[in-house]
Amino acid sequence: MEDVSALVQRADLDGLVRMVDSLCASKEWDKLADLRHRAREATLTGRQLWPAATLAEYRLALWAPAEWAAKMLDESSGRFTIGPLTEVAAQHHTYEALASHLDEGPRAGFVAHERALRGETIPANAPNPIEIPFALQHWEPDYSLATYSDEGVEAPSPTPPAAARFRETKAKTKVARVDDVSVTLAVRQLLDTWTAASNGTVDVVCVEGDAATAIAALDIARPHLAELTAAEALAWMAWAGASGGAHGRRRGAAAGRFGAWWLLAALGDLLDDWPVQPGQLHTTADELGWFWWHDGALPSGWSLQLAVEDRDEGYAWAISANDTL
Repeated sequence: MEDVSALVQRADLDGLVRMVDSLCASKEWDKLADLRHRAREATLTGRQLWPAATLAEYRLALWAPAEWAAKMLDESSGRFTIGPLTEVAAQHHTYEALASHLDEGPRAGFVAHERALRGETIPANAPNPIEIPFALQHWEPDYSLATYSDEGVEAPSPTPPAAARFRETKAKTKVARVDDVSVTLAVRQLLDTWTAASNGTVDVVCVEGDAATAIAALDIARPHLAELTAAEALAWMAWAGASGGAHGRRRGAAAGRFGAWWLLAALGDLLDDWPVQPGQLHTTADELGWFWWHDGALPSGWSLQLAVEDRDEGYAWAISANDTL
């Protein structure tokens, strides 16, 4: 095998990538960590070797033993990886194995949440930067989780409602929008990577009326609606918040679940009480009416087409977010 110093000296990116593959195959994690260090240092001299450093960080977090994977969970690593290394490392490493090698800071907390989503019981004293319970609540869904590999990441969306579940409605032609800053901001934060780092568009409206009226405020004359359970709606919101859309960097399942809880709290006017008690959010989720909708043609690509009704208060919201390759 050629010396890593020579590859770095002549900025041989292809050679370094091949070396990453070789070192992973032989499980020479110390040498892979050294390659990552040298490739990062080379960027200071104008050699554009950050892809090799990024690949090494990703592979170490994914495949190396916990002591090596944990070294990648610092503030400067993973900036250009396809997803957060806290989520990558959580795929094959337990929180228990990683925790002894991590500072008790936010990254340890995100690893704990990622592992909780994969079924691990997390100690109550683990760092919790997002202030929601580690354990899934009985009213939450089984969230969609990403699968990382040497080829990339697979992060499928929840299954859309079957065609038979949809009904066509005709909404009012004149609809008055209502300003709801909290919900609008929560939706835009949930889908920030779709718009900031990809080609996505996001629209959200609030109206007095029902779900069909809210969708009409988006200039959809004959919306097709399928009723969802609260758990199904949460699964969609969390998937969207975890995703980077078509081109953005994935944010991770822990961030997606937090975004879904935050949006649910905004819909229930509970943000001033954050962190909200899970029971309060459960009540809010069950009292709202949830719908998936389309305009007659099923959306393709990355889509979040939700409508929400607060029947007691007489308000409804419609969300339309789409991103394509």
